[in-house]
Amino acid sequence: MTERAEKFQSKPFYCRIFGDSALFTDPSTKAGGEKFTYSVPTYEALRGIIDACYWKPTISNIIDECKIMNPIRTQTKGVLLPLNNGSQDRYYYTYLTDVCYEVKFHFIWNEDRPDLVSDRDEKKHTQILLRSLDRGGRRDIFLGARECIGYIERLSASDFEKANTAYENQQLDFGIQFHSFNYPGLEKIRSEAGKKEKTEPLISNFTHTRMVNGHIHFVRPEDCDIHHEIYQYTLSALRMPKVEYAEQTIKETEYQEGGMFT
Repeated sequence: MTERAEKFQSKPFYCRIFGDSALFTDPSTKAGGEKFTYSVPTYEALRGIIDACYWKPTISNIIDECKIMNPIRTQTKGVLLPLNNGSQDRYYYTYLTDVCYEVKFHFIWNEDRPDLVSDRDEKKHTQILLRSLDRGGRRDIFLGARECIGYIERLSASDFEKANTAYENQQLDFGIQFHSFNYPGLEKIRSEAGKKEKTEPLISNFTHTRMVNGHIHFVRPEDCDIHHEIYQYTLSALRMPKVEYAEQTIKETEYQEGGMFT
């Protein structure tokens, strides 16, 4: 494990994610145009789902654990896709069916955004996140692919700990699987203020995935077994606008007693 000194880590949160189908694509099956799902969700897919529920540039969501609540079943469907010449061809996608996962996660501060240090209010982000979970998320939930609609709901710590998985007293080894992406850091780009563009690599992470008693414990992206540089990202230099917080806005004249908005 890589040694790290965490400056901040929120308390853990728990949720249930479920849907009729899911497609966590094995990248090795994409070359021919057809897709075959992994048996279990990836770290990146779960992080995307949690981000859709609640995310702000001040925080980064970290997935700790996933419990597989329903038996792993797959179904193959024929899909008509358009071709470049205007015709169509049939491809076969293999989906997971009737999926249900219980997820434990937390958030940390996004160190790439020091300009948002004034927004690092744990209580505020905690309460907004909990309300978002209660309401089923702030944005649409997709289980790996746009056609796989999902749902999310809040769980208590006791509900998460007590729930039995579909694979109690079993161990399954899924081998090396895709884990996550490492995107270029904004801080490095911002430091190149005099340049119009800066090139940084996009990194894909792979690691050994095991399920014990229906539980998958995820490592952090930096602790994965394999880090593969896909290609260089060319990103435009960012001009960071001045961020004004609600506490500052409310002090302006038009918001005071007798002002424009009173």
